Amino acid sequence: MAKPVADTLSRAENAAGFVSDHNPILGFSHMHDSGTGGQPSLGNFPLFVHPGCPGDDPSRCAYSVMDRPTDRVEGSVFAAPGYFTVNLTNTVRAEMTASERVALYRFGFWGEEKVDVRRVEGEEVVRGVPYSPVVVVDLVDLMNSRSTGGIQVFPESGRVVGHGTYGPSFGAGKYSAYFCADFRGAAIRKTGTFTTNEAVEEPKFLDSVGAGYHMPTGSAGAWLQFEAPANNSLLARVGVSFMSVDQACENAEREIPDWHFERVESDARKEWRKKLGAIEIDATGVSEDLQTTFWSGLYRTMLSPQNYTGENPLWNSTEPYYDSFYCIWDSFRAQHPLLTIIDPEVQTDMVRALLDIYRHEGKLPDCRMSFSKGFSQGGSNADVVVADAFIKDLRDGIDWTTAYEAVVSDAEVEPSNWGLGGRGSLVSWHELGYIPKDDKDRNGTGPMSRSISRGVEYAYNDFCIALIAQGLGHEADAAKYRRRGGNWRNYWNPTQRDVFKDANGDLTQTDFTGFMQARLTNGSFRYTNTRACSPVQDMHSCYYDTGLDTYEGSPWLYSFYAPQDMATLIRLMGGRDAFVERLAYFHTSGISYLGNEQGFLPVFQFHYAGRPGMSAHFVREYIPGQFNATVNGIPGNDDCAMGAFSAFAMMGFFPVAGQDVYLLSTPFFPEVRLRAKRKGKWAVIRVRDFDPQGKRKYIQRARLNGKDYTKNWITHDFFLKGGVLELWAGEEEGSWGTREEDLPPSYPIQWEEGPGLSEGV
Repeated sequence: MAKPVADTLSRAENAAGFVSDHNPILGFSHMHDSGTGGQPSLGNFPLFVHPGCPGDDPSRCAYSVMDRPTDRVEGSVFAAPGYFTVNLTNTVRAEMTASERVALYRFGFWGEEKVDVRRVEGEEVVRGVPYSPVVVVDLVDLMNSRSTGGIQVFPESGRVVGHGTYGPSFGAGKYSAYFCADFRGAAIRKTGTFTTNEAVEEPKFLDSVGAGYHMPTGSAGAWLQFEAPANNSLLARVGVSFMSVDQACENAEREIPDWHFERVESDARKEWRKKLGAIEIDATGVSEDLQTTFWSGLYRTMLSPQNYTGENPLWNSTEPYYDSFYCIWDSFRAQHPLLTIIDPEVQTDMVRALLDIYRHEGKLPDCRMSFSKGFSQGGSNADVVVADAFIKDLRDGIDWTTAYEAVVSDAEVEPSNWGLGGRGSLVSWHELGYIPKDDKDRNGTGPMSRSISRGVEYAYNDFCIALIAQGLGHEADAAKYRRRGGNWRNYWNPTQRDVFKDANGDLTQTDFTGFMQARLTNGSFRYTNTRACSPVQDMHSCYYDTGLDTYEGSPWLYSFYAPQDMATLIRLMGGRDAFVERLAYFHTSGISYLGNEQGFLPVFQFHYAGRPGMSAHFVREYIPGQFNATVNGIPGNDDCAMGAFSAFAMMGFFPVAGQDVYLLSTPFFPEVRLRAKRKGKWAVIRVRDFDPQGKRKYIQRARLNGKDYTKNWITHDFFLKGGVLELWAGEEEGSWGTREEDLPPSYPIQWEEGPGLSEGV
């Protein structure tokens, strides 16, 4: 829950607080969501430290978040699991570490009686500032969303406590947060409160402080001025809670009673080593950059959702509570499947938490943060997460009766506001088998857009429900939902051409025919530009408030989304060779964008056409082309799923989320070892005659536990029980994994073509 870091003035980029750019530092806050897009979240109650104030007068320091930002010293930033540090141009060095619910800061100073201070580049240096540190504690958050709050400083002890009510970054509602800050290392000279830049010694508390209360910027809080620290170091311990100030103080006193910075950092590092110890790699010959790409991706995968068990103010429950599911639309594709392998206990708890949210709020979330319902970006994709857990044997403590009830509710019961969970247009979905572009939904409200992308996702959601129904013995339901899983066919317009304007502005077209297209209630197709919402056309026109038919991706992209029945899709696209040609064109023409998670699976879908080598080829194009160890080493905002993609791809396999299928490719390492669920066992992937340059990237043959293995995919049983998968690779594509019987499974349904409208039977 505690993730302290420096917050930067990097508008539209600082969703997680810190950005590796040249923008100044706003302060140091204690809670962050990792890797989200959209507006910044959390960042509540930041600290800021001045080495002293001009004229030794605290009222002359900068307090407002608009005026206090200060440049970082170039090259001073260093980060590692459990640790972050940066030097500011005001001569302050900030270090921070954390326990589960407590941030611990160490602020260092030059130790000179007077210092020369410059806030930002180009500003005049203020000379001779007396050394007497001032710590600012602000009630603001990163989004400046506070509606009310309060703060109090106790001059004798220096303890500062406070609370605020804030808005979520990508949802509806509000949440309250609380903190408890203590300081050590120097005697207190003065204390007080401030609003914007007006600092006073009295009163010692502020109450009912709204964002517009004499402070258009939202800054208000408390300050403390200290004597010069004896060892030129000042410690700040900040406990946080979503329950109460008392619980925030209890968290702080319980978790870091000794104020020992090195001990806390060491403990954090040990916890990370324990988590990351589920994977071992032999990196002989592999470049440091590629190793960093892998481990940083794996690390980011485990940053969210966050365990708030015991901190849920909404309801009492014995079930785990996790938050910050930013958003399941992103994370179901790679992050949750990776956690299922490397941290199955936590993934099980997350599923239990999702079901508890359903019990108390009526729907599984598609997106959730800060105890608030988030906006649904597509289908009800928690259904896929639940199905993935079911088929991969995550059973401990999961109530599968409730789980099935929850996913069926998504499929059958339309909520009043399906923009915040569940599905809309269900009457049309059930009766017509698609979401009409001109649908008149009288049962609920939500954005009447994205008819293509929502529709193909609804179809896959229903297919995943069918798998659960089959496993639980609900045969009639299994047949019904598998049939609905074929509704993606209703979007397929076999005559639609790929028409676009070339670089000269001339209208042209490729030879590719047949795309997912929107439909009207009368069954006729409605033209949707095949390239809209792609990097080559109108890239930023398809976000949540889009009026278009796809979300954060083009009809080109969504035309590949039928993971339940790729065999039929390949046939509709003209057969194996035509499919491979089309998919390769998608990846080489600029239409593909891996900065959004729907782009992940198409990298590997060559497997379904018997060309696993092509998947391996494009993996090596994207890594390190777009996923690497540079500052810009991921193509989009992370959502903890970008890292999952690179980690999977570099280990040599990728999941088809919701199915018991992992598509195999060549690992980037000589050997990868994953701890199997069965204690004492490992799942080992070993590359014979490994080529660290990556030229031998095509699997020529494979052996599983000593026996020839010809399938280009593997099941979860390998990761449950352990075993050894040996791969031999070469510089040219071979015949391995190309036969019909070696392809991943498809689940076609019998289909009758009607006049102008397809209907599954």
